[in-house]
Amino acid sequence: MVTAAALPPELQLVLAPHSIGYRLKLLSQLLSRKFQDRLDPLGLTPFHWVVLCCLWQEDGLATCQIADQLRQVGGTITGVLDRMEDRGFIYRQRDLQDRRVWRVWLTAMGQELQQVLPPIALGVQEEVLQGMTPQDRAEISRLLDLLIANCA
Repeated sequence: MVTAAALPPELQLVLAPHSIGYRLKLLSQLLSRKFQDRLDPLGLTPFHWVVLCCLWQEDGLATCQIADQLRQVGGTITGVLDRMEDRGFIYRQRDLQDRRVWRVWLTAMGQELQQVLPPIALGVQEEVLQGMTPQDRAEISRLLDLLIANCA
């Protein structure tokens, strides 16, 4: 049996808890939990947040456009939209030009959340990035974009 210590140093770096993938997953979970704690009183989830962000930028998107922007499979987004519609944040309507397409629209309640949620998200982001210079923040953003592009 080979122990991790017997592996070359470059191979030890791919083992959890040292691998980039593991640490990114851990960061994602911790960040999601921190954000979820802030969203709980509003009855929202981080996934609701990202859907709302899409619709605040362009209301009336087709379900498939939201899924594409968030890189989600159709079944996943449908359940989230169902729950958001039940809670009164959005409504869905068939596209007038193509009856196969469902468009997603914000309700007044969904629009009002645009005043409430971004400051919460900014607060969480500031907690996570504390101690980082503006240059550090720009660099981590650039590196994350590069990692995402490399995986896409």
